[in-house]
Amino acid sequence: MRQSYRAAALFAALTFGAYATAQEEPGMTRITVTVGETTLAATLDDSPAARNFAAMLPPELTLSDYPGIEKVADLPRAVDTSAAPPSYTPRTGDITIYAPWGNLAIFYKPFEASRGLVRLGAFDDPIDPLIRDGDYPVRIARAD
Repeated sequence: MRQSYRAAALFAALTFGAYATAQEEPGMTRITVTVGETTLAATLDDSPAARNFAAMLPPELTLSDYPGIEKVADLPRAVDTSAAPPSYTPRTGDITIYAPWGNLAIFYKPFEASRGLVRLGAFDDPIDPLIRDGDYPVRIARAD
């Protein structure tokens, strides 16, 4: 019995260690999203589309609500999504690009697989400050 506890503890330590290492990969880009006086942490994936998006930072954007599921904003230029998978199933906190329209989409509710949706990264912090009525400005920048 004691050995099974040791095995479980070892498994948990190895699993957590692998997770912590994955969160600190050098190819991932830490960013901040500032809304009002609140700054949220997020991490961009190590993907061609995310790197292309990171190259345009720091844009000041206006977020607006799109059917009670996501916040969207027009970007200053298109993001190259040519190497991305054809579809993605978004989860709460995902930062994405909807390639057919070329806009940023931040999901505050999960949604179904959508053709043309490309994941860029996800928030590390809860996104409650983004869930508000009306259009409002945000600033997305590389974290210091």
